[in-house]
Amino acid sequence: MIGETTFDRILIRGGGALLALIWIAPLAYAVWAAFHPPAFEARFELMAPLTLDNFASAWSQAPFARYFLNTIVLVTMILSAQLVLCTLAAFAFARLEFPGKTFLFTLILMQLLVMPDILLVENYKTMRALGLVDTIIAIGLPYFASGFAIFLLRQTFMTIPKELDEAARVEGCSLLGLLWRVYVPLGKPAMLAFGLVSVSHHWNNFLWPLIITNSVETRPLTVGLSIFATTDSGTEWAVINAATLMTSAPLLLGFLLFQRQFVQSFMRAGIK
Repeated sequence: MIGETTFDRILIRGGGALLALIWIAPLAYAVWAAFHPPAFEARFELMAPLTLDNFASAWSQAPFARYFLNTIVLVTMILSAQLVLCTLAAFAFARLEFPGKTFLFTLILMQLLVMPDILLVENYKTMRALGLVDTIIAIGLPYFASGFAIFLLRQTFMTIPKELDEAARVEGCSLLGLLWRVYVPLGKPAMLAFGLVSVSHHWNNFLWPLIITNSVETRPLTVGLSIFATTDSGTEWAVINAATLMTSAPLLLGFLLFQRQFVQSFMRAGIK
């Protein structure tokens, strides 16, 4: 008879394997369809011929080089602004005393409960009033601050002993020097964790870039990929899967390379 502990272990591992299979099945199909001729996209044969024609066709049907450049500029711009602004805000909430501190932090936590899609209309009106419609900066500007980043970094900074503050002040360190020399180095695991989440989210973001952009010069990868949905000759699933793999490959490779640091960063981020 299987004991309770053994049964629980089997149940947990079996459930994890099932979820992994559900997640990997679409990716496996995309890889198969992308590297095989259209005649084999829905038919598995062990000796089916391999081809790169689908990738060449996808690359020729859209300016992917421009889309990749726009996306890299976009995620770099957003992450840089978030790290600067959110680090300053998190440090203030963690170590400084000022009127309305609790109230303001409560507002930030409440912002986490608001779905971003609710703000699409107001954000568009703001970008139009600023004359920024159909620009890369218009895609990123509403995301320059992040309530989640402020919360995550604040929790991390609060775990740092205050004795380090006193030691740095004795050495003549200014407030910004204290942040740069003490808190930023010790908060790097949390910053790395948030950075991976931020890049992944804005690399895959579709709805807001679709609304705010109109031209090839400003479209990111996700919006550019949408042109493969339909063509004059019908839906070309092999080409669509090749384009999808080109779009998602950098994120997949990044996660595979940094998955251990990603998990460890959240474990050390100060959230219990």
